[in-house]
Amino acid sequence: MNFLSGKAAVSVMAKRAGVRLIVVDAGVIGGAEIAGARSEIVDGVRGTDDLTLGPAMSRSTAIGAIERGIALAGELAGDGVEIVGLGEMGIGNTTAASALTAALLTADVERVCGRGTGLDDEGLARKVDAVRRGLAVNGLPGPDAVPADVLAAVGGLEIAFLAGVCLGAAARRLAILLDGFITSAAGLIAAGMQPLSAGSMIAATRSPEPGQALVLEALGLEPLIDLRLRLGEGTGAALALPLVRSAVAILADMTTFDSAGVSGRAARLDDAVPVVADA
Repeated sequence: MNFLSGKAAVSVMAKRAGVRLIVVDAGVIGGAEIAGARSEIVDGVRGTDDLTLGPAMSRSTAIGAIERGIALAGELAGDGVEIVGLGEMGIGNTTAASALTAALLTADVERVCGRGTGLDDEGLARKVDAVRRGLAVNGLPGPDAVPADVLAAVGGLEIAFLAGVCLGAAARRLAILLDGFITSAAGLIAAGMQPLSAGSMIAATRSPEPGQALVLEALGLEPLIDLRLRLGEGTGAALALPLVRSAVAILADMTTFDSAGVSGRAARLDDAVPVVADA
């Protein structure tokens, strides 16, 4: 509701950047009360099960969430959108992202688990234990595990939906700005399902979460900014968007030395001082 009111950090940033903000309810418990959010509920499922006791959701639910994400990307492409910045809000979902990363990259649990929004040492130990138990009870990582099955076992509904947005956006040739660890994990799922989709992804920001570094390495991405953001919401993507816009403008509009007739001349530019001002 804070997103929809325009008072959340990403709401303020989106307004400043002049971009459209879409708030999606992918299965929030109590989400029926969120008037104004786009509802993308699969089979009436709200919230996932405890990944330490078994699969977080059914495979059909995970696939359904992916399909809805693909559909939204298609709608945006039809509206003329050319770049999509992904964000999320899910309390505790760095645990799910850590489990996904450990399973898909066969990485040590300790290497992928960070402190989230500020866990102390005891909290971090509980998180590591939860991820380890979740992988064990779901038989992960396994030799025959596929991304959709891993997602169903330890993922979140929002991660499934975001993976679908990545797949749909890549298929429609939209650029994809990944915000932080959670959205990067969604990108990893998408790339596991369709490797070509990684070519449409741009890492907006580097997260302090150690698992993201492994994910970005696997995707072959280097973050545009590194402010050690932990907020999520898509704020990193909103901050990086002007950089992407500037890069596109440079490629499209800037003259080369040759086209400007500068090449080969001994022109003195000492007194030329470009000034950038913002009222």
